[in-house]
Amino acid sequence: MHQFSYIFLWITLTLWSCNGAAKREQQRQDSLARQDSIQKIERKKNRKTILFLGNSLAAGFGLDNPEESAYPALIQKKLDAGNHNYRVVNAGVSGETTTGGRERINFLLKQKVDILVIELGGNDGLRGVSPQVVKENLQQIIDIARKRYKKIKVLLVRMEAPPNLGLDYTAGFTKAFDDLEEDNRKVVTVPFILDGIAGKPELNQSDGTHPTAEGHEVIANKIWKYLQKVL
Repeated sequence: MHQFSYIFLWITLTLWSCNGAAKREQQRQDSLARQDSIQKIERKKNRKTILFLGNSLAAGFGLDNPEESAYPALIQKKLDAGNHNYRVVNAGVSGETTTGGRERINFLLKQKVDILVIELGGNDGLRGVSPQVVKENLQQIIDIARKRYKKIKVLLVRMEAPPNLGLDYTAGFTKAFDDLEEDNRKVVTVPFILDGIAGKPELNQSDGTHPTAEGHEVIANKIWKYLQKVL
């Protein structure tokens, strides 16, 4: 992808990520309540659980029907089509950061989780959060999950920082994910899921940033390639 496309992408994302603390907190509370309700319904069923811990991408921001067309829902359809006995729990919250994910993970893990997909870090990059903090938060999420469920499988989706924050920051952000990959050999790493989508009008909504339903299909196919390794 050309550098100007990344700059346009991340500047636009910055404008959309600032939803306000109160709104993000309400989204988190709604997500927790939703997951608690799902947990009560599903507890009696003998299905394994895949938890998506993410931001506006997982939440399907801007889609007409995110419960059907956001990429976690598309993953569920792939699982069902392949007769895989898994249910997807979508814990995506628009504007979520690695800090927010770390704060939510203990509650989300009250339900038995077999596979954890972590799609966080993009909003940290937009806000210029220290790459070291991003690394520490993601490592804590991984450690908490493994401590809670020793056999849990973890997928970590790599994120990229906006180039307009400077080469040093961008390099530090990339290194944070490189270190996480090096330090967690059993974690399956998924490449940046917006690569090949960002900058393409046909795959993005009118804001030029958030993927359309078609864009989510591309994301789902990318993640599915790696998720199949741990099913």
